[in-house]
Amino acid sequence: MVAEHAAPILVASNRGPVSYKRREDGSLAAGRGGGGLVSGLSAIGTGAGALWVCSALGEGDREAVRRTGGRLDPADTGGMSVRMLDIAPEVFTAAYNGIANSVLWFVHHLLYQTPLEPDFDADFRAQWAAYEAYNAAFADALAEEAAPGAAVLVQDYHLTLVPGLLRERRPDLRVGHFSHTPWAPPDYFRMLPDDVAEQVLRGVLGSDRAAFLTRRWAEAFAACCADVLGAEIVRGDGPDGALSVRFEGRTTRLGVHGLGADAAFLRERAHRADVEERMAALREQIGPDRKTIVRVDRTELSKNIVRGLRAYRRLLEDRPQWRGKVVHVAFAYPSRQDLAVYRDYTAEVERVAQEINSTFGTADWLPVVLHVKDDFARSLAAYRLADVALVNPIRDGMNLVAKEVPVVSDRGCVLVLSREAGAFAELGEDAITVNPFDVEATARALHEGLLMEPAERAERTERLASAATALPPARWFLDQLRALEG
Repeated sequence: MVAEHAAPILVASNRGPVSYKRREDGSLAAGRGGGGLVSGLSAIGTGAGALWVCSALGEGDREAVRRTGGRLDPADTGGMSVRMLDIAPEVFTAAYNGIANSVLWFVHHLLYQTPLEPDFDADFRAQWAAYEAYNAAFADALAEEAAPGAAVLVQDYHLTLVPGLLRERRPDLRVGHFSHTPWAPPDYFRMLPDDVAEQVLRGVLGSDRAAFLTRRWAEAFAACCADVLGAEIVRGDGPDGALSVRFEGRTTRLGVHGLGADAAFLRERAHRADVEERMAALREQIGPDRKTIVRVDRTELSKNIVRGLRAYRRLLEDRPQWRGKVVHVAFAYPSRQDLAVYRDYTAEVERVAQEINSTFGTADWLPVVLHVKDDFARSLAAYRLADVALVNPIRDGMNLVAKEVPVVSDRGCVLVLSREAGAFAELGEDAITVNPFDVEATARALHEGLLMEPAERAERTERLASAATALPPARWFLDQLRALEG
C-alpha cells in the first residue's frame, strides 16, 4: 500500500537529521544534525516533496515517534519531511552494534585480529537475523512512502540489504546505494560466512546504481561480486571508464562521488567569536613561538591515533631539537563507547599521551595537548593554528578532516596523509604520504612537514583546498540523484 502523500525522492539512513532528548519537565528537545545528507536535502528544497526515512536511536527519539506517529514536526527538522522508525531496541542494538559496527565495519576497514577473531557462531546468527529485520523495516517503510517511479537513495553499510528487498517490493522504483566506508577486497570480504557475503552483495546489487567515495572502493566491490557471485564486470574505455556489474539478468551501474568540504560554511564558521576564544586558549596552552602538529579524530579504531602518538614520540626521541619547540594538539573524541574494544582503545590513547608528557614534558612545555570532549569550535581553532596536520588512518572511506584543514588554515598547513585514506586519491599529490603502519616513516614525515618552507607550504595548501572543495556536500548529493534519475 502506497502512502497518500507519496514522495518522489527518498533518502534512507540509520541516523536522521534530528535527534531528541527528554527534558526534566517531560518535553522533548530536538537537536539538528549536520553533514552531507542534510546539506543535500536542503539543496533540493522543501517544495520537492522529498522524504528522509531514518531510525530512532535512543529513548528520546522513540518518544518522539510515539508522540508523532513517526512523521516528525518540520519545525524540528529544518522544514524537511522525516519519517522516523521505532524499531524494537533489542533488534536495533543487535543490528547496529552487533553487525553493522562490529562485523561489516571491521571487514571493510580490515580491523580484525584474525588469530582470535571473528567467531561467526550462534550469537552472530541471532544478530544477523536482527540485521535482516532492521533492513526489512526500512524496505517496508520506503515501499509504502515512495511514489510510482520514485528515486530512492539508500545510505551505507547499515542498510546493505535494503536495495534488494525494495526491488522485490517495488520494482518500479529507481534505487541507489551509497557506501561511505571503504569496500573490502575479495580475500578479506570472504571472511564473512559464504551465505552472508552473498546476501550483502545481492542486497547492494538490487540497486540500479551503487556509488562509492573513490574508484578504488568501487573496483573492490566489483571484484567481490565477480569472486563471490560469479558476476560479470563490464568496463568502459580507459582507466576511469564506466563500471557496471551484470548479474542474473540485471545490470547495476557503479559510480564515484568524492564528498568534498563545504568551503563557504567552514570559512564563515571558523571566524566566529567562539572559535576565536578557543584559539586564544589553545595558544596559551601551546606557548609562544611553538609549531603545532594537529589531529582531530573520533577514537575510532581505524583512525590510528595510537600509532600517530608513537610517531610523535619517535620524532622527539630522534630529533631532540624539536623538544620544547613543537606541540602535538590531539583531539580524540570518544566514539562507540558502548563497545568494550572502543573503550579500551580510548584508554590507550590517553595512556600513550600521558606517557609522552611525563617522559618529555618540562615546567613550561606540554608536548601533547589532548582533548577528549567533542567541541567543533575548538576543532576549527586547531585547524586554523596547524603547521602540520596528521591524518594517518589504517583505512578510511574518505576522511573529511584531511579536506577541512587546508580550507580554513590561516598560514598554510602541511598535510601528512595516509595512503589508505580515500582522500589520498584527490589530495595525495600535495600531501606528504605515509604508510599508516610505519611509525618510523611517519616520524620522518612529521619532521619534513615541520621544516617545510612557508612559500611551499602555502602553495600546497592552496592546491589542497581547491581539490578538497571540488564536490561540496549539496552538489555531491545532487550529482548522485541526477545520475540515478538519468
